[in-house]
This record gives sequence, structure tokens and C-alpha cells, in this order.
Amino acid sequence: MLTKGDDFPIHQLSSPVSEVGTSRNFYDRYFFNGYSKDGKIYFAAAMCVYPNLNIIDAAFTISFDGIQHNCRASRVLNEERLNTKVGSIELSVIKPLKKIGLKVNDTDAEISADIVFEGIFNMMQEPKMIMYNGPRLVMDTFRGVQHGKWKGEINLKGKIFNLEDLDIIGVRDRSWGVRPVGLADSQPVVPFEIPQFYWLWCPMQFKNSAVQIHFVDDENGRLINGNSVVQSENKTDDELLINLRKKVEYQSNSRRVKELFIFAEKADGSEVSIKMTPKSKNFMCGIGYMHPEWGHGHYKGENETFYDFYDLNHDPHEPPFLHIQSFCDVIFEDDGNSQKGFGILEELIIGPHKPSGFKDLFDKTNAN
Repeated sequence: MLTKGDDFPIHQLSSPVSEVGTSRNFYDRYFFNGYSKDGKIYFAAAMCVYPNLNIIDAAFTISFDGIQHNCRASRVLNEERLNTKVGSIELSVIKPLKKIGLKVNDTDAEISADIVFEGIFNMMQEPKMIMYNGPRLVMDTFRGVQHGKWKGEINLKGKIFNLEDLDIIGVRDRSWGVRPVGLADSQPVVPFEIPQFYWLWCPMQFKNSAVQIHFVDDENGRLINGNSVVQSENKTDDELLINLRKKVEYQSNSRRVKELFIFAEKADGSEVSIKMTPKSKNFMCGIGYMHPEWGHGHYKGENETFYDFYDLNHDPHEPPFLHIQSFCDVIFEDDGNSQKGFGILEELIIGPHKPSGFKDLFDKTNAN
């Protein structure tokens, strides 16, 4: 089927843009977050198309005064991938790789927004993520990450937040490829193995620089996918760190990170270290991740919206609340110089992880 995208010079195969190969799980997603430097305000948004499910969905969440408010929307894609409006949520590419607009107008939730993300640095490219379950390819994804700042206003039930006045910063990513979406597989690979995924994703900003680090470990703690990049105003090229290591301290009786210590080396052999201290958490199921009803790619009807909220003073420590982003204070030590900054620590820790003492699917540490 021909769509609006076919009038742009973006083809990579001898097929219309609406055709994306054979996998039902192909996805193409925008993600954003923003936060104040005191951690009192956090918001996030996601929008994704699933061409082979013929669905597009989106969500916007904002946390303030201990409550996380979630606006959700889903509709039939009708094969038109350039129509990026879903219910009360609309996204626009104002300047590719530089500036993205987001509008929300959820009258039932009494939440609206007209905001713009503007990149401070160029979008960096993470290593491709390729993962198998036995012989079956379950993840083959690309992700680009960009640090930036926000402008515009959010109206939360009559309270106005001017993002430029509040100096709201954040990060966005663009990812696409194949990963589990929609309904669970009706016939999983045999024999059954305990699911395992150890994910720490750590974007952070400082006065004149930004750092992006992530860890994906196997059950023995071996790094199977990672990235460590420094971007600075006084350098035109990204600086890649090497020999990436970490030390994690967990909260008692949980899988929540209490403090994360990161160690790496620069090209000249000098050591850098980072300390991230989580201050407040936000549940990623608010924008669809692991949500049993409003999960990514679920069919909800022709054009449906839904609002709910979470009490952030209550932490269930179980699905779908395992996946979180936490606002963090950050200290970056580099060649004897210390910088204070802010960042987000995204955690999803499922299954065994020997260095952490996790042996089962959801068991918890008793460390203090």
C-alpha cells in the first residue's frame, strides 16, 4: 500500500514504506523525558508505530507531589506511519535530529502540554542490540540518544509549569527494529528458561557536557552490550570511554539501586569515575512498558484513550512496576576535577545476576 511516506526519498527496499519485512514485532519508537534539577518535576512520553500489527500508540506521564499521572492512547495505524497523532497526543518533527514538538490535550485527565525538545548535542548512536532466546532472534534494534532542553508549558490540573523558566533538561531517543511487542508469544521456545535481563541506562548532564552510559549484563555479570560516551561543548567529536566497569549498591530487600558507581578510562589511559545517587523514582509502565492492559502494541480499539495514576510513595517491587527511571544527583570525577550534575538511571533487572546475588526471577537482595 502506498502512503505519504512514499513521496519522500527514504526507500531502502523495492517495496512501499509501509512494508518492513516479515517480523510481526517490528517497531519504530520515539521516547522523551524531562526533569527539573531539584527532582520535583519529572515527565516522559513515548510514541510508537507497529507496522505489521497496524497499530500506533502513545503515552504521556508527569510526576509531581508524589503522584504519577498517566495519559494513554492507542489507535489503528491504517498503514499511514506519517500521521503521528494518537488520541490526545501529537508529535511533530520540527527540525530532524534537532527539534521535536509534543502536544497533549487530555480533557478527561485535565492535562495538557505544548512543549518542544531541542537538542544540546548531536544525537549519538548506541551499539546495536541483538539478543536470542535459543535459536530465535528476539531483539535486533538500533537506538540514537540525544541530550537536550525543553521549552513550552505543561498544565497539570490547573497548575502551569513553564519549562524554560524551570530550566527543564532531559534526553530523548529514537529506536527501531525488532523486540517483543503486542501479545505474548503463543508458542515460546522450549525448553523453558528463566527470563534474564539486566539493564542500567544512564544519561546525565553537566554544565558544559553530557554523558551516556549503559550496561546489559548476562546472568554471570558479563557485559554483553554497553556504551560510554562523553559529549562536550568544546569538542566537535564524541569521546568514547573504554574499560567500562560498575559497582552497584542495592536498597535492602529489593532490586532497586541505592547507589551506582561507574569506572572507565579515557583514550590517554586516565581514569574517570561517576557516582549516581537516585532521589526519586517513576514507573515506566506509565508509558506502556510491561503494562498488562496498555502495553506497547496492544490492540485497544479504533481510537481509545485512558487515564490513571500511581502513588509514588508505594513501590510494589513486582511486575509491571519493576521497570523504573530514577532522578539522580551525579558526581563526575575526571583527572582530579569534580563536576556535579543530574541524570536519570533507568533500571530493569529480571532473573539471575550472579554479582548481585539474584538467583531467581524476582528474588531480592538483603544487603543493607
